[in-house]
Amino acid sequence: MNKAFVKERDDADDEDGDVSLPQLPQGARNYMTPTGYRRLKAELLGLIDDERPKIVETVHWAAKNGDRSENGDYLYGKKRLREIDRRIRFLTKRLETAEVTDPAVHHGNDQVFFGATVTYVDEDDVARTVTILGIDEADASAHQVSWISPIARTLLKSRVGDVLKLLTPAGVKEIEVLEVEYPDTSDD
Repeated sequence: MNKAFVKERDDADDEDGDVSLPQLPQGARNYMTPTGYRRLKAELLGLIDDERPKIVETVHWAAKNGDRSENGDYLYGKKRLREIDRRIRFLTKRLETAEVTDPAVHHGNDQVFFGATVTYVDEDDVARTVTILGIDEADASAHQVSWISPIARTLLKSRVGDVLKLLTPAGVKEIEVLEVEYPDTSDD
């Protein structure tokens, strides 16, 4: 059979609704807070110990029911297994390369480092507060930004009172750092 008509197994694993996952810049470290590390580790263990075995059991049961080409439980189960396995591989790689950094060591400091919660004001007198976290733990809806985001890269190593230039799609804006906070105890 002509190779052009044969779907390779690796292709099948990569095509099923693959979501674009955040990528680390080449050579960058994968900084993560202790809380973020624990959350990813718990997700990985949950997938390995709970969810995957249940899906395997369902697929095994469905495979015994006859024609697999029209068996929804079997087809969905196989697809879900590929998704779970892909997520397990992703989490394993991220946890292996994680560099856990506790922001509490900077408590009381007025300079911006990883893990800081920073309040700044822009040219339009609009104050915003963001927390700088790892790319796998940042959540924009909770005002958390990745340490590689433009705002975080602008804020890092600045101090309270510094006026900085932030490059935005609308052009360069000036922002002023008003406050820098860190947790006062470890996340443990």
